[in-house]
Amino acid sequence: MTGDDQAGLPPAAPPPTGPPPGPLEPWPETVRWQSVSTDLIWVELLRLAVLIVIVLAGLAVGWAVSGQAAFGVALTGVLLLTALRTVTIARAVRAWGYAEREDDLLVRHGLLVRRLSIVPYSRMQFVDVSAGPLERAFSLATVQLHTAAAATDARVPGLRPAEASRLRDRLTALGRDRAEGL
Repeated sequence: MTGDDQAGLPPAAPPPTGPPPGPLEPWPETVRWQSVSTDLIWVELLRLAVLIVIVLAGLAVGWAVSGQAAFGVALTGVLLLTALRTVTIARAVRAWGYAEREDDLLVRHGLLVRRLSIVPYSRMQFVDVSAGPLERAFSLATVQLHTAAAATDARVPGLRPAEASRLRDRLTALGRDRAEGL
């Protein structure tokens, strides 16, 4: 067949540019993901610091009172695990994302175990916005979606208050509209 003979045929699809997504790849690349604020890293680091200070104080007192070397080993282990967790916090926060689609909201997170929650707007019962003391100090809020099945609840942490309010209002309106159509 020559080039003239192919004039009536549809153009060939372009070759794939990379390996096809695996069946265990839960985060669709065709979705426009919104990331959470990187200030959430500081919130998580401060939460970790408070916990570690308490644990280290307990281990130090135990070591001073008993003189057992096991407390020193535990102290070293806690410090090493703290260093590892500090590195993973930054990566874990960057893994959080959400995407608003026509009929549902996608929420992704996780490093080792990746999780994708798909919450249909019509299944939402209510949307909750919360902000603890640390979150408020960094001007952050968390949007929590509640459905009839607790397993499909999803949350999006690390949002600026204006974005959290916008998302809450949009999800509430979409949920109401979709529920009326049932």
